[in-house]
Amino acid sequence: MSRYALLLAPSANRVYADQASRLALAEVAAFGKVLSSDISDIGVATLGGVEYLTFTGALSERDISYLSNLSSAYALFEQVDELLRPIMMTPLATYDSDLITIPKYAGKTNEQFTKLVLNLTLLASASAGRMLDGHLTVLDPLCGRGTTLNQALMYGYDGVGVEIDGKDVEAYKLFLQTWLKRKRLKHTAELVPVRRQGKRAARRLEVTMAASKEDHKAGAVQKVTVLQADTTQLEGLIRAGVADVLVADLPYGVAHGSYDDEGGISRRPLDLLERAVPQWLPLLRPGGALGLSWNTKVARRELAEDILLAHNLELVDQLPLDHRVDQGIERDVLVARKTN
Repeated sequence: MSRYALLLAPSANRVYADQASRLALAEVAAFGKVLSSDISDIGVATLGGVEYLTFTGALSERDISYLSNLSSAYALFEQVDELLRPIMMTPLATYDSDLITIPKYAGKTNEQFTKLVLNLTLLASASAGRMLDGHLTVLDPLCGRGTTLNQALMYGYDGVGVEIDGKDVEAYKLFLQTWLKRKRLKHTAELVPVRRQGKRAARRLEVTMAASKEDHKAGAVQKVTVLQADTTQLEGLIRAGVADVLVADLPYGVAHGSYDDEGGISRRPLDLLERAVPQWLPLLRPGGALGLSWNTKVARRELAEDILLAHNLELVDQLPLDHRVDQGIERDVLVARKTN
């Protein structure tokens, strides 16, 4: 058995203030499900005046590949007596990191937190053992301008999104097309109308792309589909069983909102969740998992849990992930699994 020390990315501490280590500890514990041997004694230690996340285990090469994808990982070391021996990390990185870091806009969810929620959801799903192997599909039914979809692309996965705001869909199309052209990557991108019962019901952005000319020639392409539609009215617009995992950042009740039954704006995330879950669940494959983040200042955790339990979802145990974002937002994460 060896003792390991994980150095967290400096940006993680800026994002989460003094909570980064606690969130990373919860994430490392979740990765334990897919590692070849148990890890233990997970904690925080100060070495040479620098804070590290430490743990004990016997990591295989594949285990290191898994842990390389920790959302706040910066460098991994094996502790040898009083020295630190660097370990080569091999994160999933199908594209350059600026696919994630370039977009800046009001209301954007931090990309490290997005990666954290996606990781926890993947690890709770029946697809956890295939996390490193690609060919998965991530659904974000509240996708905004595509932070979660871009993280799915970085992992080599396909992405499906739903967004009610047409300007956000158009902005995502413009960003992705511009980025792909600048990187000189083969791609197609179309925004087309969608009809239901003979009437125009939505618009759909369809993007195909490949990480290299060789991949494109071999047919190894990735697909992103974004539907401009109301996430509570998806029947007939997206085929059932399309996704392995679903990740959503619910309206925080501060700036974001959703349309209610009368067509007005509601900023209550639980209202949206209650109406949307029956639409979302058929889109998940058996064994799929659902990961949600939201503002606990406007929605108590136990009420969110009650909604998921009412739809026969199995709540997944995890270490505490609640944390302060700013004066008006205390954020938490809830993960549940589809059992049939």
